[in-house]
Amino acid sequence: MKPIKIHHAAIICSNYELSKKFYVETLGFKIIQETYRAPRNSYKLDLQVGENQIELFSFPNPPQRVNKPEACGLRHLAFEVENIEETVSYLQSQGVEVESIRVDDITDKKYTFFQDPDGLPLEIYET
Repeated sequence: MKPIKIHHAAIICSNYELSKKFYVETLGFKIIQETYRAPRNSYKLDLQVGENQIELFSFPNPPQRVNKPEACGLRHLAFEVENIEETVSYLQSQGVEVESIRVDDITDKKYTFFQDPDGLPLEIYET
């Protein structure tokens, strides 16, 4: 196997309309395609994030996330931003709670975390 890049990350949400609004309106991700899958009573929303994609899925009654980011499996998604202070200010103006900005011990780059409507940890990382 010789992967070229990550094609997409998939997220399952509990409230499709709320999560769609968050990812499209608040975070500004572009909709590529929205599909309703009747046999599964599920939506699939393909979102463009730079050169990558996120697939946002809805399913009836999905189980809750086990705990905060320290469970086995995917820990969080990180999005690269040019100015972390401006991004934090914007997110806060949209009612999103954002943790304090920290500095990565290894890279000396600024980063912080916030959550999507289902509590999925999301990171912003300054270039």
